[in-house]
Amino acid sequence: MEARDKDEKLLSLRFPARPDQLQRVRKAVRKHVKACGCSAESTGDIVLAVDEVCQNIIRHAYRGEEGAIELEIEQRGEDLVFSLRDFAPETDPRKVKPRDLDDVRPGGIGTHLIRKVMDDAGFVPPPSGGGNLFRMVKRIG
Repeated sequence: MEARDKDEKLLSLRFPARPDQLQRVRKAVRKHVKACGCSAESTGDIVLAVDEVCQNIIRHAYRGEEGAIELEIEQRGEDLVFSLRDFAPETDPRKVKPRDLDDVRPGGIGTHLIRKVMDDAGFVPPPSGGGNLFRMVKRIG
């Protein structure tokens, strides 16, 4: 795939932080990532990682309360950058830890998945207005 010379915003989406919205989000992410030339396997991994972050925001940041999530996808050269912002109380990134993979039980392995699939992932300082901002980077070149 040929590297692009400039940065480009591919998607900007704001949606209610509810599980019934995630199918629409997955479909939009899949469409935009495939258009960038990602393989089917890589596209599926990226969609899964974005979905996992959204589920974590719904479950852990908002804890069942109403709220919104903003998703932005940008292409920066050979990198796809995924920014997910919520407006929930600030999260202490030091407290967001995956459980031990030897502890076999449902749930709790999303952060392992995200870090395995993406080239970089973590909390960054959110823009003014509070909340949390989680950014993931996937190299596609």
